[in-house]
Amino acid sequence: MIANPSAFLLDLFRHAVGAVDPRRVMHGRWPSPPRGRLIVLGAGKAAAAMAQAAESHYGPILSGLVVTRDGYELPTCAIEVVCAGHPSPDARSVMAAQRIQSLARTACADDLVLCLISGGASALMAAPAPGLDFAEKQAVTAALLSSGAAIGEINCVRKHLSAVKGGRLAQACGGARVVSLIISDVVGDDPSIIASGPTVPDPTTCADALAVLRRYSIPISDFAADALAQGRWESPKAVSPHVENLIVARPQDCFAAARAFAAERGLPCVDLGERFDGLAGEVAAAHAAKIRVIKPPCLVLSGGEAVVRVTGKGRGGPNTEFALALALELNGLPGVHALACDSDGTDGKGGHAGAVIHPGTLAKAAALNLDPVRAQGANDTAAFFDALGDLIVTGPTFTNVNDFRAVLIV
Repeated sequence: MIANPSAFLLDLFRHAVGAVDPRRVMHGRWPSPPRGRLIVLGAGKAAAAMAQAAESHYGPILSGLVVTRDGYELPTCAIEVVCAGHPSPDARSVMAAQRIQSLARTACADDLVLCLISGGASALMAAPAPGLDFAEKQAVTAALLSSGAAIGEINCVRKHLSAVKGGRLAQACGGARVVSLIISDVVGDDPSIIASGPTVPDPTTCADALAVLRRYSIPISDFAADALAQGRWESPKAVSPHVENLIVARPQDCFAAARAFAAERGLPCVDLGERFDGLAGEVAAAHAAKIRVIKPPCLVLSGGEAVVRVTGKGRGGPNTEFALALALELNGLPGVHALACDSDGTDGKGGHAGAVIHPGTLAKAAALNLDPVRAQGANDTAAFFDALGDLIVTGPTFTNVNDFRAVLIV
């Protein structure tokens, strides 16, 4: 019997995320040093930790630049670490993209360009397509993030409004050897979607991007609509044969560690997979239906990238949205405790990773005069769990393999 289910779930989360720490997973994956220069370029929430690992492996022979989000920087020696805006790009994102592209263009045939790529890079390394006003790119990104669109749809648009995504960074490296070490945070681990694939050929088209914008009623200027309709911002469909893209960590690795954690404690486990990418409330309803028919004791795991259609102005994110929706669906079902967290330590707005629920969540809320339905409608789910004392704040984890959900049935 687990004496403290919430503490168990938090320990489980920390163990699982530790298994995908860049400084652990990149061991043995490094390419051999080049005859020329070793240029390190990178972007994403794990970029600083990946840069630290590169310095530890190669020593002083390298140089370069990586960009990460505020609070995710770490000390390095030869690789410069800068910060930029996330989840929406800012002026620093443009500066970082321009500097990274400029370094890429200096590469020669004898050089190795080592790209360190992880989720979050789409916003952190953002240069607008030729002629596109950056303010419009920011507005389109913000609207897409609030629309409930899947990450593949969002990144399709990002690639076609960009001067660096969708294989364009690889193009900038010319004939140099390029090795991208990638930490996946997307359902299916498609490298062309992860971080909007800066070194990966893009199978999507300008027409696809325009269709996404129309599907979610995202306003764009006549200039941008015409550029997409005419295919003027088409992304590369092939890159140099000297480019290699390697995924070094993925959501499955996180869940393998969680399954092992449960097995060591004699706890049966049901892994629903990491392919959930729908609206958080719908994902919660699907989970509740499965949970009701599972016999205790059991640990149920799932991942993916739930999304939220933002209509309110509250504080929350996909994981707190999922947790509250699950609590409402289960309605105090005895013996069920759950955790939903983003593996990078940041779930939407508010500086939290996620939340835990338990059979008494709704009763406790009622005693405190907290209205869960109102919090849900206002997208204020983080504030709801904060008031309950059930909000999880971990700080940056320096990795990113997306959502982590665990339901303990006792």
